[in-house]
Amino acid sequence: MSTLSLAVRDSSTMLRRNLLHARRYPSLTLNLLLTPIMLLLLFVYIFGDTLGAGLGGGRSEYIAYLVPGLLLMTIGSTVIGTAVSVSTDMTEGIIARFRTMAIHRGSVLVGHVIGSVLQSVASVVLVGLVGVAIGFRSTDATVLDWLAAFGLLVLFALALTWIAVGMGLISPSAEAASNNAMPLILLPLLSSAFVPIDKMPGWFQPIAEYQPFTPAIETLRGLLLGTEIGHNGWLAVAWCVGLAILGYLWATAKFSNDPK
Repeated sequence: MSTLSLAVRDSSTMLRRNLLHARRYPSLTLNLLLTPIMLLLLFVYIFGDTLGAGLGGGRSEYIAYLVPGLLLMTIGSTVIGTAVSVSTDMTEGIIARFRTMAIHRGSVLVGHVIGSVLQSVASVVLVGLVGVAIGFRSTDATVLDWLAAFGLLVLFALALTWIAVGMGLISPSAEAASNNAMPLILLPLLSSAFVPIDKMPGWFQPIAEYQPFTPAIETLRGLLLGTEIGHNGWLAVAWCVGLAILGYLWATAKFSNDPK
């Protein structure tokens, strides 16, 4: 069997393993998924009228503004489970067992990454359906806009997943992995997900602007709502590609050097 065939076969096996774990132990994924859903309901029904008035409209305008940011926040929340899963594999000895078997070395990480991206996409769809149920509409988006939005979500999920895998590999326990990955859910809170940057205090605006979530949120918002994207599209892609490469190099180097 060629090296490529072996890699594909073993990666498929590891993917099935991770999806089975997610199905048999759904509590972690569900707990992480509840955060963006609860924030969506909280900001729409408690703060929606007030924040919508600040945007020059009402609750329906704020729903349209909020949902794109919550979709990307959902990805950040979901991949925390990936960091925990990778750390658990490393600390409980299953990785050491895999290394004694005749399987492709990189298939373990590939299985985690693909499985996490699939779970992220499924979580985004679920949160999106909740958004639609409470009034979100994307009437101006064309088929091409929807395809571009889906591509951005997958690319963003891939980038954050590789970062989460690296965080899981350096963590001595599942609890530490969860704590190390918390910036992936905190950064959206410091972005333009909930309020426009120009409505923030001047000293805080650079923090919200110069980070990966804000350009991705503004790009997704522009694709779904027809607002101006400007330079945010290129910045979002650059952030995604850069983080994916950084996470891949970090994770593969740590995985190759770890003696466990």
